[in-house]
Amino acid sequence: MTGPLNSGDCFIDGQWVTGEGAPFQKTCPASGEVVWTGRAASTAQVGHAVKVARAAFDTWGRTDQPVRRAVLERYAAELLRRKDPMALAISRDMGKLLKEASIEVDTMVAKISISIKAQSERAGEHSLPTEFGHLDLSHRPHGVMAVFGPYNFPGHLPNGHIVPALLAGNTCVFKASELAPSVAPLMMDAFEAAGLPPGCVNLIQGGRETGGNLIAADINGLLFTGSEHTSRMFHRFFAGRPEVILALEMGGNNPLIIWEPTDVEAATEIAIQSAYLTTGQRCSCARRLILPKGRFGDLVVESIAERARHLAIGPWNDDAAFMGPLVSAHAAAQAVAFQSKLIADGARAVLPLEQKDKNHGFVSAGLIDMSDAAPMDEEMFGPLLQVYRAGDIDQAIALANATRFGLAGGLVCDDLPTWERVKGRLRAGILNLNRPTVGASGQMPFGGPGASGNFRPGAYYAADYCAWPQASQVGDPVQSFE
Repeated sequence: MTGPLNSGDCFIDGQWVTGEGAPFQKTCPASGEVVWTGRAASTAQVGHAVKVARAAFDTWGRTDQPVRRAVLERYAAELLRRKDPMALAISRDMGKLLKEASIEVDTMVAKISISIKAQSERAGEHSLPTEFGHLDLSHRPHGVMAVFGPYNFPGHLPNGHIVPALLAGNTCVFKASELAPSVAPLMMDAFEAAGLPPGCVNLIQGGRETGGNLIAADINGLLFTGSEHTSRMFHRFFAGRPEVILALEMGGNNPLIIWEPTDVEAATEIAIQSAYLTTGQRCSCARRLILPKGRFGDLVVESIAERARHLAIGPWNDDAAFMGPLVSAHAAAQAVAFQSKLIADGARAVLPLEQKDKNHGFVSAGLIDMSDAAPMDEEMFGPLLQVYRAGDIDQAIALANATRFGLAGGLVCDDLPTWERVKGRLRAGILNLNRPTVGASGQMPFGGPGASGNFRPGAYYAADYCAWPQASQVGDPVQSFE
C-alpha cells in the first residue's frame, strides 16, 4: 500500500472533497520538507459533515452489534495492510522515529480487539431474572461524536476514540491535527475498504477555526485529547449543556519518585524512558523527578545527566536515534523559553536543553535543578526533567502531589511498604512501580483527576463515554382474568 488514492483534503459522506477553507501545509520538523499541502474545511463543509453523520446514525445506531464488530475487525486488517505508509506519515509529519511510529500503528490494530472486549464487558447487554420477570441492562449510542486528534499520536489517540464510538453505534466527525494531518486520510481509506457505510466517519482538515465550527455544530459529544488550555475552553463552551458528552484528556505535570533502596543504574534507565521517550511528547512523560536529599540523590542526578548527555538524536529514519525532533521549530523554541523562565526564577541547569537548529525541531535532553526555584505548574511538552529534593518519603509524596494535574506518576524503589504508602496517597490515575511513567496498558483506563481530565478516562474505559445505559424492568405477560 502506498496510501489512499484521493483527490481531496476531506472525506465526507464517503467522498473525497477539496477543502474550501484556508490553505495550509505541514513541514517535516527534521528536514523542513513540505509533507502535506491542502485546504481546511469551510464552515459549510463542517456543517455538511455533521449533517451526513446524523443521517448515517439513523441506520448505524440500529445496526446489530455483530455487524458493527465485523466491520471494525476488517478495519483492523486494513490498518495492518497499511502499516508502512501509516508509520511513514506519522514520522514525517511530527518527527517521531519510524520505529516508534510503527509501534503506534500496531497499537491502533490492537485497539480493535481490546475495544470489542471492553464494549461487551462495560457497555454490553445483560439480563437478570427476578420474581416478576427479569431486569435488562442495555446501552444506547449518543449520536454524532466530534473527535479531535492530537499531533503526538495522530493515529493511535483519535483511533482510540473513534473505534469504541463506532462499536457503540455512534457516528463521527474527525478533525485531524493540523500539525499531523497525513495519517488521517489513510485511516479513512482503511475504513472505506473495511465496508464502513458512508457518513459513519467523516474527516475534516484544518486548525482552530475548523475546530470552532465543529463544536458549534449539532453534535452529541466531544472526544478530545490535548492541552489543558484547549480543554478548558471546550468545557466553558459547553457549560449549561449537560446533554453533550465531553471526554477530555488534558495532560499532566507528572512526578517520578526515585527512592532508596534501588539500583541507581536501573533507576536511571526508568527515568530516561519516562522523561525523554518520544522527545518528551507524551502526556504521560515524567516532568518532575523527586529524589532524597543526600548522596543517593546526587548519584541519581549524576547518572541521569551522564546518560542524557549521550542520547542519540536524529531524524525519523535514524535507527540508532533515541530522540527525534519536537513537532516544529516553534515547539523547540518554546521549550527553550520555558527552561529560561525557570532559570530566571532560580533554577540551575544541570544539563541544559538546547535547540540544535533554529529552523528545525531538534533539541537536546534537559535536566534542571529546582532546589532554589519557584516551580511552574505547567505541562511543558518536551524533554526537560525538573529535579526536586525531599527530606523523607512523606515530603516526597507532598511534592509529587503539589500540582493541579493528576495524570501519571511513578515510584522506583524496592521497598514494598514504601510503595503501599505512595500508592495510597499519590493522586495519579496512572501510577507505576519500577516502570516508566509512559508505560500505560490499553487494557486499563487512561486518565486522571484534577486538571488532567473531566473523569472520563479513555483506553479500556472509553466504552463508558461512548454509550449511555438503559435499565428496564420486564414483567411476565399480563394474565387475563376473564
